[in-house]
Amino acid sequence: MTEYLKAASMSSRIVPGFNVFGYEDAAAVIRAAERFNAPVILMSNSDSVEHIDPRHSADLFRSLAESTEIPVIIHLDHAKTLELILHAVDSGYTSVMYDGSALPLEENIENTCRVLDIASKKGVSVEAELGSVPYTDRNADVKSILTDPSEAGEFIEKAPVNALAVAVGSLHRMQEKAAKLDFERLAAIESYTDVPLVIHGASGIVEEDFIRLLPTRVGKVNIGTVLRMAFGKSLKEEIAEKPEEYDRVKLFKKPMQAVEAAAVENYRLLGWEEIC
Repeated sequence: MTEYLKAASMSSRIVPGFNVFGYEDAAAVIRAAERFNAPVILMSNSDSVEHIDPRHSADLFRSLAESTEIPVIIHLDHAKTLELILHAVDSGYTSVMYDGSALPLEENIENTCRVLDIASKKGVSVEAELGSVPYTDRNADVKSILTDPSEAGEFIEKAPVNALAVAVGSLHRMQEKAAKLDFERLAAIESYTDVPLVIHGASGIVEEDFIRLLPTRVGKVNIGTVLRMAFGKSLKEEIAEKPEEYDRVKLFKKPMQAVEAAAVENYRLLGWEEIC
């Protein structure tokens, strides 16, 4: 994953990580990425892991990756246990995120180093998180803790991960674009670190802040809510228009197109130009 994040950042572009839950949305975002000849990161979050075992997701995503010419990274998002990470690595995920953001700094570092040891043996990339990005719709106990720049420097020195997720003002599960990022804090974090940075909760970031992110060292943003909204809204419309239709293949056609369109729009916002 690292090479793609660094290459994109050097070209003032950002690689999107899309939360996907099955064939329909995974295939749709790959089609979007093909229009830009861009890398795509297929991510399984905690909801996805509860829905389908990572080994089955990995098999599906790997099959889709083999059918396209673009780079596809298969990423486990927000894993909080070493057991889950080991299972994902053994299942074929090419990248994992250890989320120790709720832990004291030293414990987060210690656990992240264990993850690095597990992942390095399989050539798997590791993302970690410092600071805490809250949720708008659940997990009220997840408090907003903005990333401390000096702690970020200490973290990377002791746990040299491939990418570091930082908290600079975004929120998970935002349904409206209203999040304003703290660019002064982001610049300070960059001065203390030398790895690609990651922004979670990107669905709610205002468009002008996306533009301001392009020349920074942010190499990846996580996008999920906007895709779920596109799929869900389109599916509801299809069911309302065709109440007697029960063929899921037919019902899913327009929702897949809606997800692809949403992914295309995000590639444009992240600095990519369409080639076809």
